[in-house]
Amino acid sequence: MREQCAPAKLGRVGLLAFSLNPLSVPEPLLTMNGVSVWTAAGAHLLRDISWQIEPGEQWALLGPNGAGKSTLLAIAGATRHPSTGEVTLLGGKFGACDMRALRAQVGMVEPTPRLLDWLTAEDVVVSGLTQTVRPHWERVGPAELRRIGELLQLFGCAQLAQREARTCSQGERQRLRIARALMPEPRLLLLDEPATGLDLPAREALLAALSLLSRSHQCLACVTVSHHLEDLSPATTHALLLREGRAIAQGPIDAVLTQKLVSDCFGIDVVVQREGGRWFARAAPRWT
Repeated sequence: MREQCAPAKLGRVGLLAFSLNPLSVPEPLLTMNGVSVWTAAGAHLLRDISWQIEPGEQWALLGPNGAGKSTLLAIAGATRHPSTGEVTLLGGKFGACDMRALRAQVGMVEPTPRLLDWLTAEDVVVSGLTQTVRPHWERVGPAELRRIGELLQLFGCAQLAQREARTCSQGERQRLRIARALMPEPRLLLLDEPATGLDLPAREALLAALSLLSRSHQCLACVTVSHHLEDLSPATTHALLLREGRAIAQGPIDAVLTQKLVSDCFGIDVVVQREGGRWFARAAPRWT
């Protein structure tokens, strides 16, 4: 049975607390209403975005370069305020809560985060507990040790536990980064182009791990930023298409990843196909 995810609330010390109550009605993890962002020079990065993420949803955030994907993800991760509009993240309303407390409860994996080469894979995952570059083993108890082992196993990295990060492949390092982001037990995971630079075997290992994650952590919502439909996990449930800072379409993935909408988003005629739960896109042939 799918677990019921209770709403998040700000605790007395300013940190977010969660409970698991089968009778509770889960609140959205993220709500944006009329969000726009522009630069000091007046360039619009986002225009009038309204978006809602529920517990357990697996979102794809797609669009061409310059569409505003990274800006939108930064707001979802509480690292940037919108110029206008309202944002509520994990029960905290932007402008009326401690943004540091919100950031501590969101797992963020950026394209090229810093890893100290001499840390072991186990050290890398432990550092996520305090969201610091170096691990703080003094804060690790029996429960944390179990979680480290579970995450390494989930992402196919158990055999790497004592290996230095410098000896791991790029695909292995990326899976370690995601395991690290999950150490604080976030309710929202944000992945910014996680498959960038990975070869075919590494990409497939990553997507398999993300599919397992969606089944083992059913209340965890995830947003994956990508340029490519082929890089989406089969577990993806929803999609948002961005172009020039505007939302072209959003909703259940089957309704959004149509040939017309994807073509409108990327500005070329695109053939979209789905096979075995995986999505594929290519430019439509042009006959002369």
